[in-house]
Amino acid sequence: MSKSRRQFLTQTSLGLLAAATAYRSFAQQPADLPPGAPPAFGAGPAVGPEVSPSTFAEAQKLVRFELTAPECAMAAGSWRQTMAAIYERRTGPRKVALESTLAPASRWNPILPGLKTAPERDQFIRSKADPGPLPAREEDIAFASLTRLSRWIEQRKLTSDRLTRIYLKRIEEFDPRLRCVITLTRELALAQAKKADEEIAAGKYRGPLHGIPWGGKDLLDTAGIPTTYGAEPFRNRVPANDAFVVKRLHEAGAVLIAKLSLGALALNDIWFGGQTMNPWLLEEGASGSSAGPGAATAAGLVAFAIGSETGGSIVSPSMRCGITGLRPTYGRVARTGAMTLCWSLDKLGPMTRTVEDAMLVLHVISGPDAGDLASVHSKLDFDAAASVQGLRVGYFPHWMNAAPATAVDRAALEVVKQVGMVPVEVSIPDWPYDSLDLILFAEAAAAFEELTLSGGLDQLKAQVPDAWPNIFREARFLSAVDFVQADRFRRKVAEEIARVFSQVDLLLVPSLRDEMLTLTNFTGHPSLTLRAGFVEVSKARSDWAPDPHHPVPTFSSPRRVPHGVTLIGRLFDEGTLGSAGLAVERAFGVVEQRPPGF
Repeated sequence: MSKSRRQFLTQTSLGLLAAATAYRSFAQQPADLPPGAPPAFGAGPAVGPEVSPSTFAEAQKLVRFELTAPECAMAAGSWRQTMAAIYERRTGPRKVALESTLAPASRWNPILPGLKTAPERDQFIRSKADPGPLPAREEDIAFASLTRLSRWIEQRKLTSDRLTRIYLKRIEEFDPRLRCVITLTRELALAQAKKADEEIAAGKYRGPLHGIPWGGKDLLDTAGIPTTYGAEPFRNRVPANDAFVVKRLHEAGAVLIAKLSLGALALNDIWFGGQTMNPWLLEEGASGSSAGPGAATAAGLVAFAIGSETGGSIVSPSMRCGITGLRPTYGRVARTGAMTLCWSLDKLGPMTRTVEDAMLVLHVISGPDAGDLASVHSKLDFDAAASVQGLRVGYFPHWMNAAPATAVDRAALEVVKQVGMVPVEVSIPDWPYDSLDLILFAEAAAAFEELTLSGGLDQLKAQVPDAWPNIFREARFLSAVDFVQADRFRRKVAEEIARVFSQVDLLLVPSLRDEMLTLTNFTGHPSLTLRAGFVEVSKARSDWAPDPHHPVPTFSSPRRVPHGVTLIGRLFDEGTLGSAGLAVERAFGVVEQRPPGF
């Protein structure tokens, strides 16, 4: 009799022992079964380490599900026959490796049965305004919108080579302050710029992104160029192929100038090179995880960038750095060749200096790919001159008068009226929307299971309780039953948002209102964050939980920083979102202001 068995005998009453023995008695070995007997749960050989009732008594605290003493005894007596073998795929002896490109069999579809998705036509009409003369100062060229830059290149007032060298020079000067570039792709950029100029001179203009330098969040694979995920274990990773989005941009003639920083494994703004800082307030991080795209675009180091969002990684740095961030509908942009954090949540989108810039980029990168099972064919109906008269804009009255809303958010409601849109009060149930994060944590821990099991997580710079290393380890103890229930709750939430959008055309929300940030990421709705004004802060903002040992800087005199508002659109209706965003952007008239010192 083993020691653990003796402990079981001494710790368990005779009645409980009888129950456990009775349960075990029917677990026959296959050789003992009569012909035609079906297999049964609990009839296999015992595997794995011994467990006791006290094992379950402690474990139930993690999943917040209580067992009685007899139930603990039965579970302890049967676990090695009924459940332990489930982990053989991971623990062996017949281990099966799961390739990083292997997606789950189940996948999220944001389109509910019977739901009509917009739009019905495919149309893209950019603004026809003349960009004006080319500025004399390089700084003014660098900060010009993509919309103007593309016209200057098309009209041959500006060469791609000159524009690329302007940005390379600015990266050299300002990146030491911002730490937003992981890999500078100088040689590739100059070669692509030369090719673009040759093609344009020969009359082979590819479109608005031809010859335009851009930066990609360093989770987009680039053939022969390191793609590090911002994480120490991957800093020497060099992929063989380009990501789908990178291919699309190459085909459009865009010039890849830099791989931009992200918080390690797409969380917050700390990577192996340090923390990426906000150009408007160098004492605070740029926010994450698309920290590099946010900082580089705001500081005029690139014409535009590609970021990604799982739970706020485009919205948050766009708001803090004062740029425009467009999170597309889930499934519109194929993620093939992009780091997977969460299969049912990840989205790739443009981060730019103006609303129309974001639409120009979205138009190029939209599309499905066989490598991304969630990607779909979609239409984009955008006209820069479209009227917004009569568009119904939903808002939540209580949210507009409570943190994190500011006077800028409330002013946006008045702007909505000024441009001819109609504010409509809406509401949603007071549900525990953060419960959906169980899906995020479980999928993310699965995506990086090998890194967790191998101990590679120990190499990451951030090892605080709210960083991935701790969360990935804790996620091993989440309940599979609760995962399914969270998935069912997700559909219930999607049905509720569909009800809201039956009343309005889009929503205006405080950008970092937790409920809306969480639930619309889970439902897959598109969002557009744009600068709408400025606020003053007396303390640096941080993505990280407060740490008394490392307090954030405070300021004796408040600092002026940009503040963005967010519009949420119907599924695949980014065209309406863009039109409304353009109207709001023009009415506020603050988009041209630049961070001091850059």
